[in-house]
Amino acid sequence: MNRFPLWLLLSVSPSAAMAHAMLERAEPSAGAQLDHAPAQLRLQFSEPLEPAFSGVSIMDSANHSVAREASVISGVTMTIRLNQIPPGEYHVQWHAVSVDTHRTEGSYSFTVRP
Repeated sequence: MNRFPLWLLLSVSPSAAMAHAMLERAEPSAGAQLDHAPAQLRLQFSEPLEPAFSGVSIMDSANHSVAREASVISGVTMTIRLNQIPPGEYHVQWHAVSVDTHRTEGSYSFTVRP
């Protein structure tokens, strides 16, 4: 009787095939109340990202972008530099495509206090 080697079955397990780039850490974080405006936003994901299909936007309360330039993606990290921003609430919206082509997205807000 032919049997598949156990190592082969384990290497194609459903959990390995279901990988998604999940947001693991954000600086500033969701709901943060900051005393000083950040110079950049940094997002860290659970899987390496596909730079051509991943990105982030940061908007002020008037829905204007406060990004200085496009996001930079390296491995599991997405970084975007910010203009000098005044006190107020800021909305972050991101989308990430892992190298295995699964897409995730999310949003959150943080506040810079006066």
